[in-house]
Amino acid sequence: MAIPVLLAVATMTFFLIKLAPGGPFDAEKAVSPQVLKNLNAVYNLDASEWEQYTDYMTGVIQGDFGPSFKYPGRSVTEMIASGLPITFELAMYAILIALVIGVLSGVLAALKRNTMLDFIPMAIAMIGICVPTFLMGPLLVLIFGIQLELLPVAGWGQLSGDKILPSITLGFAYAAYIARLSRGGMLEVLNQDFIRTARAKGLTERMVVIKHAMQGGLIPVVSFLGPAIAGLLAGSFVVETIFQIPGLGRFYVEAALNRDYTMILGTTIFFSAMIVFFNLISDLASLWLNPRSRDV
Repeated sequence: MAIPVLLAVATMTFFLIKLAPGGPFDAEKAVSPQVLKNLNAVYNLDASEWEQYTDYMTGVIQGDFGPSFKYPGRSVTEMIASGLPITFELAMYAILIALVIGVLSGVLAALKRNTMLDFIPMAIAMIGICVPTFLMGPLLVLIFGIQLELLPVAGWGQLSGDKILPSITLGFAYAAYIARLSRGGMLEVLNQDFIRTARAKGLTERMVVIKHAMQGGLIPVVSFLGPAIAGLLAGSFVVETIFQIPGLGRFYVEAALNRDYTMILGTTIFFSAMIVFFNLISDLASLWLNPRSRDV
């Protein structure tokens, strides 16, 4: 199913960007009609849309996403390769923060059900779900960067601590989702018969939770990790734009603004492939953690 999905995404993206007003050379200085004609010929923009589509898809099948219109002399593949490590590093920091905060608060809320240790983390989780990253980022910049002057507000790897705010901004919403999933999964498992049996055998509450309850209670979190990592990679463009991070997401935003057709297509196809891949990984991990699913 992956190949038809990617083909459909590439096809829809190709024809949708052609409907957008403007072109890749409209923002440049005024050029003569002959120069514009030569540019269109070089990038095959003078051909019919169907011919452009077939030529582009032929290149994609061969692993060639074409040249960038915005950055002459650089291919889309090269730009993806240069921006991906930064975007991937940001996503990994964000998912680590989300897991630590989300799992700990979710498990604690399940163990202390209907107490303040349940209500407070879930209230914060609801705030995290409701507040978008484009609002959370500037808010953290205002508090920790401008007012308190504790952390840098832009860049990636140039200054000490400049990776903290972007990672928290990107990971906070996912921490909220993970907290709610952890709580729900743990509550369901804690009411199972095998948990009561483990307690009856004299196991400590710590052993019951860690050894027995968490393996089944965190299955929803594992299932969520695949779409979450893919979403972090694909959704990092907002955070990268706010914090001026030279990652793949920022390239994508610039490509959209500059009508860099090949860059838009290449990154869209790449992000789609990542979503399919990480969803497959999460499904396999969930199957491994839940032996009953293997018997279906």
